[in-house]
Amino acid sequence: MIQSDPMPQIGFAARRRAGGGLWSSLVWLGGLIATAVAVTIGAVLAVLTAAAVAVLAVVGGVVLFFAGFALRARRTRQMRQAAKAADEGIIDAHKVGDTWVAYGWEREGR
Repeated sequence: MIQSDPMPQIGFAARRRAGGGLWSSLVWLGGLIATAVAVTIGAVLAVLTAAAVAVLAVVGGVVLFFAGFALRARRTRQMRQAAKAADEGIIDAHKVGDTWVAYGWEREGR
């Protein structure tokens, strides 16, 4: 049968065994070193993750910047082509549903 203490002691003093000696000190020192190494690795990984997120944000911003330029250039080219077609008397037609809708055939001055 297992005898359990209803009021166990909590803390460092409760964990020490009598006569632990040098071995318990070495184990404690090893735990301290392992904790320091783990905290250092965690800090380095946190910094690397933050740097990766920053690089992704910068690259995403550059992509959006150039996408805006591309869309603006496309819109400008379409407007120039429409103006050129209107000057030459060419009509523009688009298929809407099952019918064609033509633009540019109206007479001016009506």
